Amino acid sequence: MVPQRIRVLIVLPILVAAMAGARPVFAGPPLLCHPFDIDGARSLPWGSSASWSAAQADYDLSRLAADTQALLTPSTPVIVRMETLRRAAIYASRDQKVAANLLAALTSQVHAANRSGKSDPLAYLDAAYLIEALRQIGMLEQSSELRTRAPLMRELVKDLDGYAMVQKSLLVRPGDPSLEFAAALIASDRNRAAYQAHAERARAGASRDPLLARNLKQLT
Repeated sequence: MVPQRIRVLIVLPILVAAMAGARPVFAGPPLLCHPFDIDGARSLPWGSSASWSAAQADYDLSRLAADTQALLTPSTPVIVRMETLRRAAIYASRDQKVAANLLAALTSQVHAANRSGKSDPLAYLDAAYLIEALRQIGMLEQSSELRTRAPLMRELVKDLDGYAMVQKSLLVRPGDPSLEFAAALIASDRNRAAYQAHAERARAGASRDPLLARNLKQLT
């Protein structure tokens, strides 16, 4: 019979390995903690610090929804949209009303497109990214910077599903590698199989999208 202590020493590494294999390992929430390389494209104003959360302290939050929507034009590349929305989510987390207004603005664009009978893959993406970025902020109660904001952001998106929206985006625009990249990061903390499938398709198509190629390192 194997002594109890030896059984523990044998089983523990197996459990740790199994848990590590359950999902991709990211250093922090992937929609927030890793700025995207947008090659100098226009986005929301940002601080000069290398920190992922280096927002400008004096940015006027009352302008956030309008500024964000002005940057998310039909010609704005997916990767630039993702960085703009990453910044927007961090700004929005400072004020629950601002976050609610931005969320309403982006989800209303989805509804408007649906009513017109012309589903917009970029509208789905924008809403999906913001929903899931706010959800990830809601998971950061251990952060001294975000401790008080986290529950408010979690409450805002508790009934919304960003991954379902990005899946709709891919139904409208199948085979888009940058949308696959976005879907991979959104799926990364919930569905390993989906993450791997989206990541594989993003890598396969990266040669057609220079900005995507610059950011593939974010896929583990």
